[in-house]
Amino acid sequence: MATTAEELREEVRRRYAESARAVTEGTSGDCGCGSGSCCAAGEDDPNKFGKALYDAAQRGELPQAATLASLGCGNPTAVAELREGETVLDLGSGGGIDVILSAKRVGPSGIAYGLDMTDEMLALARQNASDAAVQNVHFLKGVIEQIPLPADSVDVVISNCVINLSVDKPAVLTEIARVLKPGGRIGISDVVAEDHLSSEQRAERGSFVGCIAGALSKSEYEAGLEAAGFEEVSVEFTHQVADGMHGAIVKAVKT
Repeated sequence: MATTAEELREEVRRRYAESARAVTEGTSGDCGCGSGSCCAAGEDDPNKFGKALYDAAQRGELPQAATLASLGCGNPTAVAELREGETVLDLGSGGGIDVILSAKRVGPSGIAYGLDMTDEMLALARQNASDAAVQNVHFLKGVIEQIPLPADSVDVVISNCVINLSVDKPAVLTEIARVLKPGGRIGISDVVAEDHLSSEQRAERGSFVGCIAGALSKSEYEAGLEAAGFEEVSVEFTHQVADGMHGAIVKAVKT
């Protein structure tokens, strides 16, 4: 069992590489999950994670491999209110589903970046973007605690069930604030715990790589965003994924 931050990060990388290979090799089934990935935590109810959280029209805009590789707990493109010409960054972009949808929303005058630490997912995402014939996308390799983009360079940051996987969440929130332009915003889907659950109780409900054990509580998320320099912070539960654990929409604006 992984114990150190580096071991946890490597376990996450390995599990999501497995998920990417499963999609590429056609062995993922309907869910798209490799064992231990986020959506595997909801295999008893496939409507909690993955492609079911996108409507039919959105799925119709995407290559099948992109929808199969969707491992998230929400649909951040539906809440980010993307506008023509904006620059958007997807943290933990996986198979590229949210980057492709974002690229279509911001149009040719906008840019959609995807950041992922897994070579297999990056390769899958680049192929999916090519298959979707979107040109205004750039996929970057890196970790979300150290975003490889300049300060004040992004209008919107989105993420889909990835921040809960970070081994240093305050660093992620600080980095998001750094790369956002003044007045920039976030539209994040994540798994969030009810405030009464302790860290130990969260761990009892699921694994770290399954997007449960590492989840912040609602008040922790709110306090972390405010400490990083955000205002208009909201954390809204959308659906329960485990006892006391919810898919949630997280919004905030950089001051």
